[in-house]
Amino acid sequence: MNIIFLGKFKCRPLHCQLKTTKQLVVCGVLTSVAAVLLLATGYWYGSQHNQGYQQRKTGNLTALKKDISIQKALIKQARLNTATNLDALTARIGKMQANVIRLNALGERLVKVAKLDAKEFDFRDPPAYGGPVEQEMPVAIDFGKVINDLNNQLASRESQLEILEDILMNRQLHKQTTPSGRPILKGWTSSYFGKRIDPFTGKLAMHKGMDFAGKEGSTVIAAAEGVVTWAGHRSGYGNLVEINHGNGYSTRYGHNEKILVKVGDIVKKGQTISLMGSTGRSTGPHVHFEVLKNEQQINPARFVAAK
Repeated sequence: MNIIFLGKFKCRPLHCQLKTTKQLVVCGVLTSVAAVLLLATGYWYGSQHNQGYQQRKTGNLTALKKDISIQKALIKQARLNTATNLDALTARIGKMQANVIRLNALGERLVKVAKLDAKEFDFRDPPAYGGPVEQEMPVAIDFGKVINDLNNQLASRESQLEILEDILMNRQLHKQTTPSGRPILKGWTSSYFGKRIDPFTGKLAMHKGMDFAGKEGSTVIAAAEGVVTWAGHRSGYGNLVEINHGNGYSTRYGHNEKILVKVGDIVKKGQTISLMGSTGRSTGPHVHFEVLKNEQQINPARFVAAK
């Protein structure tokens, strides 16, 4: 049996001659071994390549799962942020609504104090406004900025209204605590402030108040709001009531038949404090009315004329 190897060896093909059965068997065994080795090598290479592919595929799946997990976490965080922002927005809107309610109540009080037209300044109804539609390009609205600006405006308006309320209330308080009007509901003026002939001595003397005559037992009222600092008998005045109104003002009501208040009482303007009489240095039922500024009697006429 001749085996020829195609190739160049000294410019001639190589050949091998097998003459015996033993040589043929050896050659067949070697050929089989080579074939087996070739198949084994191919199988190993294929297995390694497939294993690497599976590993790469598994790695890609793991990375994809990890990316999906990250995306889910980001979505969850975005939802939480959105919920938090909505809660914050809801809280701010609630606070603004509370401010609006307070401003409405404050506005209604100011309308009453300032005696404004309640129909013109109606804080319970929304303001009336309108106008034609303007054609504008759509613009993204920053609701956070809008709410911040509105909240700042509300806070500013609230501060202004509170200052205005203080001014009006102080003005009203000053009006309530400043003596004004007559100390009686019925009667007439019987004597004025200034020099006059004293009815007891017949001589010229200073009269430091105004006298208001009337029916005995008729009502004597406080000329302003204040605190009673004297309620009892005093020489010359008979039964006397003295009221301190603050700001240096006080008033005196003399010759009462009966005193209806006591020291320390807080009285309102127009409140009944005593009944008219003729106690003390008096010639008949009347109330001797004095207005004092820093403990000095002043002419009550301008206060009596004021309403």
